[in-house]
Amino acid sequence: MANNNSAKKRIEIAERNRLRNRTYKSSMRTLMKRCFSACDAYGSAPGEEAKASVQASLREAFSKIDKAVKVGVLHRNNGANQKSRLSSAVRKVLEPTS
Repeated sequence: MANNNSAKKRIEIAERNRLRNRTYKSSMRTLMKRCFSACDAYGSAPGEEAKASVQASLREAFSKIDKAVKVGVLHRNNGANQKSRLSSAVRKVLEPTS
C-alpha cells in the first residue's frame, strides 16, 4: 500500500483512468462487432438498406477508434490495425471478386 499522499493519489488516478479506458475499449469492440455483423447481413441479403447499414456502422466504428487513439486508450498502430481489419471486411463484402 502507498505510504505517502502522492502515491495514494496516483493509485486513485490510475484506477479512474483504467475504468475510463475500459469503457472506451468496450464501446469500440461493440461497434466493431456491429460492423462485422452488418457485413454478414449484407453478404446474406444484399440491398441498398443493408449497404447503408454497413457504411454507417463502419463510420461509427472509425470515429470511436480515432477518438480512442486521440485520448490515449489505444496506440496509434493498434488503432490503424483495427481500422484495417474493418476496411478489409467491408471491402470484401461490398466489392465481390469476379
